[in-house]
Amino acid sequence: MKEIKWIFLLFAFAAAFCIIGIGISIAERSVVGAIASFVLLVFIMGFGFKTKRKMREKGEL
Repeated sequence: MKEIKWIFLLFAFAAAFCIIGIGISIAERSVVGAIASFVLLVFIMGFGFKTKRKMREKGEL
């Protein structure tokens, strides 16, 4: 069994909470909340992919 990469688990939970935030904002009819959650989701996903690329280049994955 491979070792867990905790940083990626953290990114996954953060992205899931942003998606939940988008759903809650839509239910509450909050356009600002939905946009903020979406922007945060894009930032977290981008940072996660960037981190993964750097780890692959270093040979840590």
